[in-house]
Amino acid sequence: MQRYVGTTAMGLRAPIVKKGEDLAEIVCDVVKNTVESNEIKLRDKDVIAVTESLLARSQGNYVDISAITKDLNNKFDKKIGIVYPITSRNRFSMILKACANTEKEINIFLNYPSDEVGNALFDESILYGSDVNIYSDTLTEEEYRKIAGDKSVHPFTGVDYVELYKSYAVNDNIKIYLSNNPSDIVELCDEILVANIHDRNYLTSLFKNLGAKTVYNLSHIMTESIDGSGYNPDYGLYGSNLASDHSIKLFPRDAQDFVEKVQKTLKESYSKDIEVMVYGDGAFKDPVGKIWELADPVVSPGFTKGLEGTPNEIKIKYIADTKFDALKGEDAVKAIREEISQKESNLVGNNASLGTTPRRITDLLGSLSDLVSGSGDKGTPIVLIQGYFDNFADE
Repeated sequence: MQRYVGTTAMGLRAPIVKKGEDLAEIVCDVVKNTVESNEIKLRDKDVIAVTESLLARSQGNYVDISAITKDLNNKFDKKIGIVYPITSRNRFSMILKACANTEKEINIFLNYPSDEVGNALFDESILYGSDVNIYSDTLTEEEYRKIAGDKSVHPFTGVDYVELYKSYAVNDNIKIYLSNNPSDIVELCDEILVANIHDRNYLTSLFKNLGAKTVYNLSHIMTESIDGSGYNPDYGLYGSNLASDHSIKLFPRDAQDFVEKVQKTLKESYSKDIEVMVYGDGAFKDPVGKIWELADPVVSPGFTKGLEGTPNEIKIKYIADTKFDALKGEDAVKAIREEISQKESNLVGNNASLGTTPRRITDLLGSLSDLVSGSGDKGTPIVLIQGYFDNFADE
């Protein structure tokens, strides 16, 4: 029988997971109930994707801001220069609150006109015709207000983030600057906490080379438990989310051990080599709001071996319009399937792969899973993906 369905992805409903529960067992039970109730046949190379928040919740990987404050006090002397945090209540507000609670002088340096994931501080068109050079000029809050006005709110959240971030001050200890100039930043503050996500390693090295006295990034904060708190030895505070007005949920630990345990259990149950991954934010950008979704340090902190690498695909429409342009109908189908079945193991640089996606498989699958599960009330934090590694030549 001819095959009509290729890749499918479905969100699986799961119970509310609490600290101390065996998430591997829960995931396998959800898969079992799903395949039995829907008569789904599992196959080799199917993928089970589990959202990072589920794993972190089961680990109880939370931290009160008092523990963060204690860690910061152990690392910084008189000042903390927070470099390039994103403007986000969910991602950064509680970290800033912990910084302010040290009662040190807090200098926040924001990218402008927008942060690294696309959140705009103001409409960049107001800079047209001005004498402001965004690459070299460091603006004080007062200078920023002269440009953006007394109130400049985010178009989606309605929040004035400069005003919000100043509100976390303790004894007026927060100053805010807009700067894309690292040399200026070091002159204003030589105790640096890099909060930027995707260029964290580069910026950490840069500020050390510029002569800053102290340089850390968020991956260096909360790498060990303090007073029984959660922690993350690999990512620290990166990937964290607001949990309450005094705590945050950290990115999960030991994700690799978890995915391998789930894979082993599924193998024992179904005799199939099913791949498993933990995913966070998808790596996609909204073309309208211009927001890059990825505010986690990685898309997937843990995945099984079969998910390593990048796709190796032929662009069907390219070879259909070139090599097999004269063929139609079943002749074209047969020829293209034969071409796919005989493709090279590495198509990098080959015209037949033009326009295919040279991204890591985990980034692609994590993005797909994030879109399927959403981040709201769908209640499907587990995603089953089938047929992802199949191609047009597979029956």
